[in-house]
Order: sequence, then structure tokens, then C-alpha cells
Amino acid sequence: SAEKRCAIIAKSGRRSRSTRRFMTSIPFQQTVFQTSAATLNQAPADNGQEVAFCGRSNAGKSSALNRLTQQKRLARTSRTPGRTQLINFFSVNEDKRLVDLPGYGYAKVPQSVKQFWQQHLDAYLRDRRSLVGLILLVDSRHPPKPFDLAMMEWANTADLQLHVLLTKADKLSKNQGQQALFKFRQSARGSFSSQLFSAANGLGLPELTETLERWFTPSEA
Repeated sequence: SAEKRCAIIAKSGRRSRSTRRFMTSIPFQQTVFQTSAATLNQAPADNGQEVAFCGRSNAGKSSALNRLTQQKRLARTSRTPGRTQLINFFSVNEDKRLVDLPGYGYAKVPQSVKQFWQQHLDAYLRDRRSLVGLILLVDSRHPPKPFDLAMMEWANTADLQLHVLLTKADKLSKNQGQQALFKFRQSARGSFSSQLFSAANGLGLPELTETLERWFTPSEA
């Protein structure tokens, strides 16, 4: 079955040529950059539906967005974590958007910049009506940091859908990856889903795509 094939792909971390571009009901590969916003009042009109990608500066948000959309340069990646200081909006279609939130928690970022990010990140999460869910990226090789735990607790309290990607899973063996996922699920609290993911080889991409398709419910005509 299709579910079995996806499970085999996710476990092995290998994909055949036939699965490289699987069919989805939402054309993520057609996603285009829309705009960047330093503050919430610079964001696109608050209608339609948005899913925001958040996480620490080195968690791999941009790489995940590029893998999801099958575009190498849609979201800018940087060797200097914390460089992106804006909320970046990407249009999937006329009423669905993906959002790349500023990375948080990198030590080399000045304290004044951290405070600015925190203020506007809080405003976005609290006030954005079109936000339907959060994708939180956590490095699979390390335990969740205080920021990660705070985001999980916030989403649970706000009753907002949350899906956690344990990233960089290609750097772990199959057994290590399963152990990391088990430990995370044992220690994390809240009603959210989680999975292993690798932007490098596409591990977990079908599962991420299915999650986003569930969240992006069809708009009423």
C-alpha cells in the first residue's frame, strides 16, 4: 500500500526516483516568495491560512522549506545562524502561505536584536488570525532547548496545532534516530505530533506533507 511504501522510505532514509516527486493535493512546488516583514503591520493581509516554521537559528528551517517546496533557493540559508531578522512569507496559492519565522536563541545575536525579535514573534503568534499551525524544528541530535519547550507549552495552551520535526536525522544511524524520536516523545508534553526529518535526503517528507495538507483545509467558495 501507499502507507507501507511511505513507512519504508521514512525508515530507510532512501527514496527511489519514482518517489522523488510524489503527488500532493497542494502544489507546494509552486510556492513563491511573497514578502518580508520586520513588524506585523508589514505582513500580508491577515486572511486565508498560514503555517509557520519556527525553531532555533541552527535548526534548519530554511533547508526544510526548500526541501518541502523542491526548490533549492526559495528560502535563503546562511552559514551564520541568526542572520535572518525578518518574518518571511511564501505564497503557496492565493489563500495559503508558509512563513519562516526568525531563528531564535543564537548567542552571537546582540541582546537588543533578540528583544526586538521576541517582541514581534510574540505579536505574530498571539495576534495572527490566519495562523493555523506551527512546525517546530528541533535538532534530533540534542535534547529540546528551553525555547523549544516554551513553544510546545505555548502551542498547547493556545490550542494551536503543532508538529515537531526532529531535524538532521541523516546524521544519525537508523537505530539512533528511532531512539531520539522515542526519547523525545517520552519527555515532551502536549497534544502534538512529531517525526524524524532530514532536509538533506528527504527522510520524513511524505509525513510532513500529509500533516500540512490536513491543516490547510479547503477554503469555502
